[in-house]
Amino acid sequence: MSPETIQSFNPTNPSELVGEVEVADDAAASSALDRAVAAQAGWKEDAPGRSAALTALGEAIASRADQFTELMVTEVGKPRAEAAGEVQRALAILRFYSQVALDPTGEVLPGSTPGATVVVRREPLGVILAICPWNFPLAIPLWKAAPAMAYGNAVLVKPATPAVVTAKLLMECAAEALPDGVLGLLPMSGARISELLDDPRIAAATFTGSTGVGRGVAERLASRAAPAQAEMGGHNAAVVLEDANLEAAAEAIVSGAMGYAGQKCTATRRVVAVEAVAEELFEKVAGKVGALKVGDPGDEGVTVGPLINETAVEEFEAAVEEALANGGTELARAGYPDADSGSANHSDGTDPTGHFVQPRLIRQDDPGAAVNQKETFGPLLTAIIVKDEVAAIEAANATEYGLVCAVHGADLGRAVAVATRIECGLQRINAPTPGVDYYAPFGGERNSSHGPREQGRAAREFFTTSRTMTIVPSPE
Repeated sequence: MSPETIQSFNPTNPSELVGEVEVADDAAASSALDRAVAAQAGWKEDAPGRSAALTALGEAIASRADQFTELMVTEVGKPRAEAAGEVQRALAILRFYSQVALDPTGEVLPGSTPGATVVVRREPLGVILAICPWNFPLAIPLWKAAPAMAYGNAVLVKPATPAVVTAKLLMECAAEALPDGVLGLLPMSGARISELLDDPRIAAATFTGSTGVGRGVAERLASRAAPAQAEMGGHNAAVVLEDANLEAAAEAIVSGAMGYAGQKCTATRRVVAVEAVAEELFEKVAGKVGALKVGDPGDEGVTVGPLINETAVEEFEAAVEEALANGGTELARAGYPDADSGSANHSDGTDPTGHFVQPRLIRQDDPGAAVNQKETFGPLLTAIIVKDEVAAIEAANATEYGLVCAVHGADLGRAVAVATRIECGLQRINAPTPGVDYYAPFGGERNSSHGPREQGRAAREFFTTSRTMTIVPSPE
């Protein structure tokens, strides 16, 4: 009997099989855990070795940079420029954490009695389960695994089904650079992963994905007092003030909303404009949305490729239909791919074979409307007009999420003051909502995040625990 496999298909041409990976059954998963536990015991003791190994992993990935780029274009429909940028970001992450491995491991404090010393050490947790999404199939596994490994943990990566082939290529690089067992792959269903969370060999789990699943992961780990970190949904707002450069703001908003077909947790979902500039701004935004090039992500100039699968298309179309049926007004849409791009069946370009949708700009001034509350993982942007900056702040805060916001305005003092009143973990001034500095803390508020922040040295708070030792000299 042939082993069960997970198959990955090209979202631009869904009949094309990109590759397949053998499913990790119970025996394979248990074996991977045993190898990780055994490897971690020695790995945690050798900081210079960890530094060298992470450097070597970066070199192995760099030698396959073009292969990773093309694979992401094909497997997850990422535009080539973004895919190439993701490879470079992955390499930067590894360079950074190869040096973090050599950071101080603790601090010395004075004791409360004469001559005593208090030593606080940071120790790795053990084996970390990293549950990763498909939209950043190289960067997200590494921004989880690299700090975890730098601080002395072993890591098992559970990739999302649509990105298993990219994950497999990452593991080929790991086999060249890392000791066996330090970084492993667990290709399996989400249902089986939930059972694996009960295994005491897993010290902690870090998750990126939907809010519902992320909360479930946190609850499952909490039942046995194990730590969980979850980065979840977002319904990110860009606020535009009266003194903003409207052309620059429109460019940032559209690129932030529509890049990679809006398939980012940090994508701009809502643009909130004060009424003094709203009509002019929305005219500019509408023009840029209508001019978007939708098509094969490998083609020159394409910024909007396919959605990841047919379910995503159905959810997008349902969100658009609901918005228009409940008071929304369409301000702009982009077209389907051109027929001569190879991505459409008919000459009118209205029946694409891939998982394509038409990017939309919809006006809906009610912050409580469903389209302004429910995250749609696709190229859908809503436009909201408010009276003033106070109303803009209220509208931006009127969701269960709090991942990232952007504020556009020439008066930086005022823009900063507005941003600080928007309840989100990432606040950006005159910039698109997407964009992450790998050396700075990443995370949101409310239902966008659970647990300590990711990335930078803030990652130490999750991937290590503190041990406090008091040393009192022996009496003479």
